[in-house]
Amino acid sequence: MRRWGGSIGLAAATLLLAACGGGGGPPSNGGATGGAPAPTPTPPPAGQVFAVPAAESLSTAEVGTIIAQAAAEARARGVAATIAVTDRVGNVLGVFAMPGAAPTARIPSARDGSNNDAQGLTIPSAAAAIAKAITGAYLSSGGNAFSTRTASFIVQEHFPPAPSTLGLESGPLFGVQFSQLPCSDLAARLSDGLIGPKRSPLGLAADPGGFPLYQNGVVVGGIGVIADGTYGFDPNVLDRDNDVDEAVALAGTVGFEAPVNIRADRITADGTSLRYTDIEYPQLSNVAGASFASTPGALVPVAGYYSGAGLLAGAVYGTEASGVRASTAAEFANRDAFVLSNGAGVNRYPVRGGSDVGDVPQPLTAAEALLILEEAFAVMSRARAQIRQPLDSRAQVTISLVDTRGVVLGIVRSPDAPIFGIDVSLQKARTANFFSGRFAAAELLAASGEVPQFVARLRSFLGDPNALTGGFAFSDRAGGNLSRPHFPDGEVAQANGPLSRPIDKFSPFSTGLQSALVLGNLAQHLGFVTGASAQDTPRACTSLPGVGGGNPRLANGIQIFPGSVPVYRGGQLVGGIGVSGDGIDQDDMISFLGLHNGAARAGGGLGNAPREIRADRIVVQVGSRQVRLRYVNCPFAPFIDSTAQNVCEGL
Repeated sequence: MRRWGGSIGLAAATLLLAACGGGGGPPSNGGATGGAPAPTPTPPPAGQVFAVPAAESLSTAEVGTIIAQAAAEARARGVAATIAVTDRVGNVLGVFAMPGAAPTARIPSARDGSNNDAQGLTIPSAAAAIAKAITGAYLSSGGNAFSTRTASFIVQEHFPPAPSTLGLESGPLFGVQFSQLPCSDLAARLSDGLIGPKRSPLGLAADPGGFPLYQNGVVVGGIGVIADGTYGFDPNVLDRDNDVDEAVALAGTVGFEAPVNIRADRITADGTSLRYTDIEYPQLSNVAGASFASTPGALVPVAGYYSGAGLLAGAVYGTEASGVRASTAAEFANRDAFVLSNGAGVNRYPVRGGSDVGDVPQPLTAAEALLILEEAFAVMSRARAQIRQPLDSRAQVTISLVDTRGVVLGIVRSPDAPIFGIDVSLQKARTANFFSGRFAAAELLAASGEVPQFVARLRSFLGDPNALTGGFAFSDRAGGNLSRPHFPDGEVAQANGPLSRPIDKFSPFSTGLQSALVLGNLAQHLGFVTGASAQDTPRACTSLPGVGGGNPRLANGIQIFPGSVPVYRGGQLVGGIGVSGDGIDQDDMISFLGLHNGAARAGGGLGNAPREIRADRIVVQVGSRQVRLRYVNCPFAPFIDSTAQNVCEGL
């Protein structure tokens, strides 16, 4: 059985979903069946194991067609929508407001009526539409097509989210919505001269109404729509919603549909199909022939994202203009490797040695960093994918390595890994390093707002007054255990973990420490977007103190789902490695086993954390029983080229 995440339980495997979403059926929308199969995948070049996506991109005319089709569906449904289109790397190609479109939308309050973090905020409709479009583009690839409804499915406190699934664990990508943040030091900005991947004004969206756009089986961008005034999520997957945002956005994809056999409803986690859409193509109006030139409405500028001066063409992913390109032999010997580039051929994150000289006795060297990244890439290249079709595809991810200051020592990715994993892999690497360091508690206590309170809550919960001072090594899986609104995860009779909100105050817009760390950044940025403030958020998330004259260690926020481990030299923390882009067990394995293999090649005492200090040695008393944290969880039958099992056992 293919797995996405750890043990979710028999109930999830046997749950019958009332509607799985997806395409198919006879056309009633002017020719779009929604059921076009993917073209036969291009075989990889000789000597490589991954195919490079074909050179496809959106023209300005095609962007206009997409907007016009969405607007035609909105008019047919009697609503006025704000519509955004992006390319694969997040460049905003057009934002269009129909006459009467509401300029703002509202994020729902918590279930107890309170507002914490992003809950209850009034936000610009254009920001919501952009976030939805970016989500559709960033979560998708040539092997999987995910929508914002898919995102809603996988980020909530139970998986699948429904009234009848209480007691099941949280979604596999719980917390991913707080990535691609507008304060991220990795994400490019319209004003900084850097090219993609671009930031999102609201992180990733869980509100239905965002889809990827495809040409010839290649993801070329995304569309996002908001018309109903609410920027929320779907708490119940057992019914089928008639969501106007989703219908309007889906109409925009006509002629640019995701291949049916890679849509989310064709991908399962522990036997549960994911969700792509509750609206089918035959339910749409006939939008064929819709013309942008004759569509009532106007392009609207969005500060920090789009000038409003005209429609733009998308970048061809994989070219220098996209900011993601194939590596040179001097950068990585593996011919499948891709890197981030500055638009002039310069690698934004070349492999380097640690910046933390004086902080640790023996920082990582550039040679050691390269070996770790190469070996993690080799593990990925053999790994069986969780979220890609066809079955037995290879996993595709982004891998990031940092030193103890959170400084990037290298980023490498496979050709068709989803874009969201770039920022998330760096979040994961930094999170594992941060919470394993002797500095974590002191820096959290020095932060502003509510953040310091989480240190006291954690220490009380663990019964350890010295927690977060370097005594234990925390993977993201272990930290995630403590960041769920029930501990143990999913058990509704239990209280929240110490780094989470209580369940009555929790939602995907307020997760706990993760969201509290970036609340000030989000508020400042939204003020900039609306024009209330002339100053944008700094290019560094959190109010944590800077380190070594630079950014905070968590300069793009933290992540709370698995896929990272800290890096040690003997008993000394020297950094963190993070992986993102496939199933979380695959991400765990690539980081843990890749570090092990790279350290074996490098020597010098490098490796995973000593077993006696790994966070799975931490036991929490819950009522009359003891619950142990988890460190990593490697998948069943992990490799394409081997029948080996239990590949992480004993390491």
